[in-house]
Amino acid sequence: MGKRKKTTRHRHGMQVVTLCISTTMVLILLGIVVLSVLTAHNLSNYVKENLTVTVMLGDTVTANDAHRLCRELYHRPYARNIDYVSKEQALKDQTEAMGSDPSEFLGMNPFVATLELHLKSDYANRDSLVWIAKELSANPKVSDVAYQEDLMDKVNKNLQKVSLVLLILAVLLTFISYSLISNTVRLRVYSQRFLIHTMKLVGASWGFIRRPFMRDGVVVGILAALLACLVLGFGIWWLYRYEPNLTDIITWQVLAITVASVFLFGLIITSLCSYISVNRFLRMRAGELYKI
Repeated sequence: MGKRKKTTRHRHGMQVVTLCISTTMVLILLGIVVLSVLTAHNLSNYVKENLTVTVMLGDTVTANDAHRLCRELYHRPYARNIDYVSKEQALKDQTEAMGSDPSEFLGMNPFVATLELHLKSDYANRDSLVWIAKELSANPKVSDVAYQEDLMDKVNKNLQKVSLVLLILAVLLTFISYSLISNTVRLRVYSQRFLIHTMKLVGASWGFIRRPFMRDGVVVGILAALLACLVLGFGIWWLYRYEPNLTDIITWQVLAITVASVFLFGLIITSLCSYISVNRFLRMRAGELYKI
């Protein structure tokens, strides 16, 4: 009797470990998808805010005039950051890039002072750029406004496609993960179907019978979510070591939402699967238990 009890306990423990491992693997995949979906938005903003609108100033505009114009533009709702590049700095940068000084054979500095305007992400689109460029060109200090319109359109379209693919992947993975965890939980409950029927025969309520299975499901969900978060955290830490600028894309808010999603999904999916599986066997008669 003691040996049988020990074997049953060992089998139950192995089932819980198997369920925990399979749930952890699913939650890791789900966490990666959630992280990708959230970072896609931040990546979109990061790319858009690093696109540059070049505001070329007139030859008569002094450095003081340029700085005053910068202060004026900072109060505009579309301006995120503005860098002033003087004629001398532009000549120096081009000399380093080309390996020769253009002013030596031209006899003059061919470059003009410019303002490198970085827009807020909400304004980095074709419609906004049209009226922003028109507003800037109306300023007498500005001689011309240049921006890569086609590049912005391509960036916006590509980011929309990536976001759509990630969203579809997240939905598919949710259904697949539910099926995998549901099958694992069902196998565990299946091994104890006769115990469930015996408890039902002695008058135990359905709630009383479900309680230990639901409790085990919650515990497994918490452990699996914790392990999944540890694996994801290690992966993100490893990425940070090689690319510190990822903090602009994978923010603390993204990490917090990802962790919360993993824990919430782990608790809901294991509890729901346990509830459905136990109810399935509670509805069965004794004869039906031998046919499955």
